[in-house]
Amino acid sequence: MRVLIACEFSGIIRDAFLERGHNAISCDLLPTERQGPHYQGNVFDILYDGWDLLIAHPPCTYLSYAGKEYWNLPGRARKRLEALRFFLDLWEAPIERICIENPLGIADGVIAKYNQIIHPYYFGDKDMKRTCLWLKNLPPLVHVNEDNLFSKRTHANKPEPIYIDRSGKRRYFTDAIPGTNNGGHNRSRSFPGIAKAMAEQWGSLGNLK
Repeated sequence: MRVLIACEFSGIIRDAFLERGHNAISCDLLPTERQGPHYQGNVFDILYDGWDLLIAHPPCTYLSYAGKEYWNLPGRARKRLEALRFFLDLWEAPIERICIENPLGIADGVIAKYNQIIHPYYFGDKDMKRTCLWLKNLPPLVHVNEDNLFSKRTHANKPEPIYIDRSGKRRYFTDAIPGTNNGGHNRSRSFPGIAKAMAEQWGSLGNLK
């Protein structure tokens, strides 16, 4: 399977597919953090090169509801429209199977409804980070809370909050990483358990034709 991982500098999902024999490449404006197939540049340079699967992580700065308190600042409306256009162009790419990953945000009401919400701890990583998946011709990722007759548990124990703020709100992974000094950079890395699940479950799918 030819797999394009768009907006990924970490190489984590790319490498999960490579380990299972797929022809996978990551793409980002930044260089890859891990040695491996990577296109540093605009994803639209290679988006139409005949991929079987696209997994994309468009920047969420202007899309996520977490930043809605800044939506009315000068210039934000235009940037939000540009971010939506980028999301839409990825979603409508001529690729059989597509997954777009993002936090809950405005794309859900404007472009398409997300198909699944996952957390890293569903797949063995000990963190909580609500992540929405928009899926085209892909099944939701299977995860198992408890051992049963047919499947082993994939969940780690549900994480405890890293801290509780003054209002009493529980704060987890993304809240505990500051927004400066590469905080956003660190928050955007994929989790190995999710990457492994994607490669194992979606990498085994045949062509639709």
